[in-house]
Amino acid sequence: MIKTAILCLTAILLIIPAAAQQVDVVQLYSQDQLLELIKTNSHLAKVKADDCQLVEDIEARADIMSLPAYQFLYGDMLAYAVCVPRNVERGWDLMLQAAAQGLPEALEQVGRYYHIGRFVQVDIDQALVYLHEAAAMGNLNARLRYGQLLVDGYGSPVDYEQSYRWLHHTISADKATHARIQKLLQQLAKKMPERVIASARRSIK
Repeated sequence: MIKTAILCLTAILLIIPAAAQQVDVVQLYSQDQLLELIKTNSHLAKVKADDCQLVEDIEARADIMSLPAYQFLYGDMLAYAVCVPRNVERGWDLMLQAAAQGLPEALEQVGRYYHIGRFVQVDIDQALVYLHEAAAMGNLNARLRYGQLLVDGYGSPVDYEQSYRWLHHTISADKATHARIQKLLQQLAKKMPERVIASARRSIK
């Protein structure tokens, strides 16, 4: 009987490592994959869905390798306490570092936070600076928010034409986004002479 129990225990011990090996190992996100997650605002949900397995790798690529996409991701994780203790100051600093390296998504987010006053005080002038840079790099959300700020009376009239041009030449299959673009174009058009509107509508070469 003792011999039988020992054999059963040995079998169990052999099965446990085999079962442990069946646990899916999460692969670190590629640059393209991470940027797509950020663009769809699903990056934090993805980190959670992966059971926070990649925190150390993400932190290393943000702090040691200074990769802007990972600086942005880890900064967001710290700001919202996703898989790590909340540290808004460090998270904000990482977002600024990602923006300083020219990551459009980081520029847009920093601009948005300055606009709505999340984590920082409302600063429309700073918001316009960051959103303008992101919009110039083709970030759709930045173009929409920047155009709305101009419509609301912020910024300079000299920026109306450029904002109109960006929006006029923006392509989107989303009906709600398309409708929003059309509304902004109509509102901006009211602020400009027809010749300026015609210039803004010309194809970008």
